[in-house]
Amino acid sequence: MRIGILSDTHDLLRPEVADALQGCDYILHGGDISSQRVLDRLEQIAPVKVVRGNNDKEWAEHLPLFLDFELGGLRICMTHKKKDLPGDLSAYDLAIYGHSHQYASDWLEPAGNRRTLLFNPGSCGPRRFIQPITMAILRIDPDGWDIKQIRIPHAAGEKAPKTDSGNVYRQIEVVVHDTEKGLSVDSIAKKRRLDRDLVEQIVRLYVTHPGVTVDGIMTKMGLLGKL
Repeated sequence: MRIGILSDTHDLLRPEVADALQGCDYILHGGDISSQRVLDRLEQIAPVKVVRGNNDKEWAEHLPLFLDFELGGLRICMTHKKKDLPGDLSAYDLAIYGHSHQYASDWLEPAGNRRTLLFNPGSCGPRRFIQPITMAILRIDPDGWDIKQIRIPHAAGEKAPKTDSGNVYRQIEVVVHDTEKGLSVDSIAKKRRLDRDLVEQIVRLYVTHPGVTVDGIMTKMGLLGKL
């Protein structure tokens, strides 16, 4: 069995992604599809199991926020944000999330005879900063299962969204300052006239990594030494 895993397409289905999904028995999407058009196109390739992301608005109200299912003998759960996964994942072989746009594959401490893989396929939608464009293919056969990362090169001339690279350090500083004052992501984005997704990413890194510095946040965003 061959299963495509992707997330955060944000209204863009790259031709390379569609090609990589050909021949899949199922497609798993971790949310932030951002349009019915993309979902319809995916469903033309293979049956899709999908959860709703924070950017999937009124059109996606019928989509679940969490899924719990079995495929090829694997128990799988999926949601958009990592924080919304169950606290105890020992019942699952594979726990999928998205949202961060960063590929991650971490084996949790085994519980009994089951090992759980905590997995984020990254984003294969529009380019974000200098982060790679990634998705994955899950293969299940009688001998076991494995996941292979698929990395898609940035197209020639494809530019990252404007973030005023000369001021990124300062932008992170002010977001951290406002976060310490208790302001919400939406309030900071409006007050500082910054991209909301950028603010959300900075805030998430700051609150989930106690003591992290601005340089540390830039490193985790893949920006340090690249601007």
